Amino acid sequence: MPLTFIVECSRCSGLMLAAAGQRTKTCPYCGARVDLQRKLPLAKAEDAFEASEILRKIKNQRQTNARRPSPK
Repeated sequence: MPLTFIVECSRCSGLMLAAAGQRTKTCPYCGARVDLQRKLPLAKAEDAFEASEILRKIKNQRQTNARRPSPK
């Protein structure tokens, strides 16, 4: 099975899944074309199911960090 990567959109910072060997991907959030050969993946997984679990955890962590008040 091919590796699946989690990458971040350069324009909107949205997260998406991409298969190993895929060259480009259109962001599902803003429609930007992302050159996957120039992006470093945030994470990688052995299959799409594992990647979706990792993606869910990263999104949860981002939401938690966004809710925290900034220190003064």
